[in-house]
Amino acid sequence: MASNENLPPNVIKQLAKELKSLDESPPDGIKVLVNDEDFSQISADIEGPVGTPYENGLFRMKLALSHDFPHSPPKGYFMTKIFHPNVASNGEICVNTLKKDWNPSLGLRHVLSVVRCLLIEPFPESALNEQAGKMLLENYEEYARHARLYTGIHAKPKPKFKTGAISESTTALNVGGQTTNNETPGALPPSSVADINRVTTATAKDQQQQVANNVPVAAAGSANVAATTTTQKREAGLAKVQADKKKVDARKKSLKRL
Repeated sequence: MASNENLPPNVIKQLAKELKSLDESPPDGIKVLVNDEDFSQISADIEGPVGTPYENGLFRMKLALSHDFPHSPPKGYFMTKIFHPNVASNGEICVNTLKKDWNPSLGLRHVLSVVRCLLIEPFPESALNEQAGKMLLENYEEYARHARLYTGIHAKPKPKFKTGAISESTTALNVGGQTTNNETPGALPPSSVADINRVTTATAKDQQQQVANNVPVAAAGSANVAATTTTQKREAGLAKVQADKKKVDARKKSLKRL
């Protein structure tokens, strides 16, 4: 239970009941952060409503309960910086529910829902941020641009990492054996790497030797082909010369007969 002595036991009991209900069945777009050690400070994360300049933002706020709560209203503050007519520079929230319209019968669920509705429908007439209030009345587009800028800078949700998936992937890599401090998960053992290097080196040497042995054979083969071609040409030329000589001799014999 809470240890804050400023709150009466019956109030602490009632708050514990409300906080349990909020935790089990949270309002739309609101998540209460329960602190069992101190019920005088109620924190909650509020999602920016869709269709507003605060869309996609996550805003942390708190309700500060005084010693005479619930007879006096809690004070509301935005811990996340926000550009809003009804939120002061120190984060204080101005809404009638927490002031003149307060009723001791109102619960935390109602108060938190009213604060979120304030992001949907601001009240520039009771502005704590005069610049935002004036801008909202005179130039809504400019007001919305400022509000979106603040939201993008200050209310951006933190990314969530899936540690379970990372652990499963790491386990899968280590299946079949344990990893030593000098080994990289998924890497080949040193003995396998050495065998691969030896095979690669031997293969490269064999290829180089084959290339070296084939070069003279290829050269000799080319030389033989060239020599054969030359001889064939020479023999063909001699045969032609002899044929022409025979023709000439035969003509000479014919002339002598005449």
